Amino acid sequence: MQLIWLRSDLRLHDNTALSAAAERGPTVAVYLLSPEQWLAHDNAPCKVDFWLRNLSELSQALAHLNIPLLIREASRWDDAPKVLLDLCRQLKIDAVHVNEEYGVHESRRDAAVSETLKANGIDFYSYLDQLLFKPGTVLTKTGTYFQVFSQFRKVCYERLHRSLPRLVSAPAAQTPLAISSDLIPSNVTGFETPGASLRALWPAGEREACRRLDTFADAQIDYYKNERDFPAKPGTSQLSAYLAAGVISPRQCLHAALHSNQGEFESGKVGAVTWINELLWREFYKHILVGYPRVSRHRAFRPETEALAWRDAPQELAAWQEARTGLPIIDAAMRQLLETGWMHNRLRMVVAMFLTKNLLIDWREGERFFMRHLIDGDLAANNGGWQWSASTGTDSAPYFRIFNPLSQSEKFDAEGVFIKHWLPELAGLNKKEVHNPANLGGLFGAADYPSPIVNLSTSRQRALAAFKNLPSRQDAGGAHE
Repeated sequence: MQLIWLRSDLRLHDNTALSAAAERGPTVAVYLLSPEQWLAHDNAPCKVDFWLRNLSELSQALAHLNIPLLIREASRWDDAPKVLLDLCRQLKIDAVHVNEEYGVHESRRDAAVSETLKANGIDFYSYLDQLLFKPGTVLTKTGTYFQVFSQFRKVCYERLHRSLPRLVSAPAAQTPLAISSDLIPSNVTGFETPGASLRALWPAGEREACRRLDTFADAQIDYYKNERDFPAKPGTSQLSAYLAAGVISPRQCLHAALHSNQGEFESGKVGAVTWINELLWREFYKHILVGYPRVSRHRAFRPETEALAWRDAPQELAAWQEARTGLPIIDAAMRQLLETGWMHNRLRMVVAMFLTKNLLIDWREGERFFMRHLIDGDLAANNGGWQWSASTGTDSAPYFRIFNPLSQSEKFDAEGVFIKHWLPELAGLNKKEVHNPANLGGLFGAADYPSPIVNLSTSRQRALAAFKNLPSRQDAGGAHE
């Protein structure tokens, strides 16, 4: 008997470990609830709820194939070896199959499980699934992990031209087993169930993920390059939550994009090329996680930036977290995050730069806050994005390049449509005033909106000075850990 241990791969189709297990014989699936570990990793309540809802959908889909889905508790990942060994003994399992996950704790957990099972005569197989390329196979000429995205992308393109990762077929129905599926809990202690409006934005299940992918690839991908930066437009795929939970695979996304672009990565429709690039950014940050494990230990990718004199400013941090900075584009973006579990990608960079540069608050505060609220929270992408914005990361924005929230707002939300949607108290302002109500001196209908908590130009100078005072920048990001 085979056991597939499901984690961030909550789907039937193109699921490498599931198909491999089913090919070898009768298969049972298991999912471990790990609430203490999830709390320690700052997983958002809306994300845990999304996992549970997707598990319910997956359980029904697996039932059609006569594959039972069992639920077990391993509150911390340290408990996983014993919990899985007990289950394997109970069901007389010959082999456990998993899709690889990345990050220091994930790798340690899987190594411990593998060791325990093998010591007891049970095989453990892990498969490349949530990435297009195995970490450690896309390297520089000197055999190190890339630190610059454009060079990484070039090698990925060369590899993709030679051979495209294939989609894996879903397993066929098996002979029914005398094992019943467990009920999927509707909630887990320590994680509040989000409101109906947030849940309605993110319907669970593979069918919904595929519908979003098809709609995007058929109708929107052509406009992606031009519209993805405008938060009031539906210019993005809205697939990130499904990718993070593994309800859809990057291979399925890549194939859909190529199909819409006559098989081209680098020419043809600029929208498709741009979107494939985003899939490769996701890939890049996961490779960074493996090649430079310090980033999953709350450490800066560029070691010399650990010496930055970040400010301890709890009131300003709270104003940022609670969407009351007095800068409409920042506050609108933060309200979008708090109410939907998601934030438009352009605005993620804008609010991150505001926190790390204008407020000079440690990027780790922002990274943690995002993880606690994002339905698509992913350690590699979230850490990569925060460190890019804070100029502490790989391939990051040069420290002197600081987005001005007002010019970003005027450029990407010129009519103020996004701002007025999330900040209805500013609905009475015209499209010029809405970006910076402070110019009105608290009059004319914006009286209940706060004044800016920081002066943009003096705070910019403060950030530049803090970065200039760092020790030598020449050996940035050099050493492996």
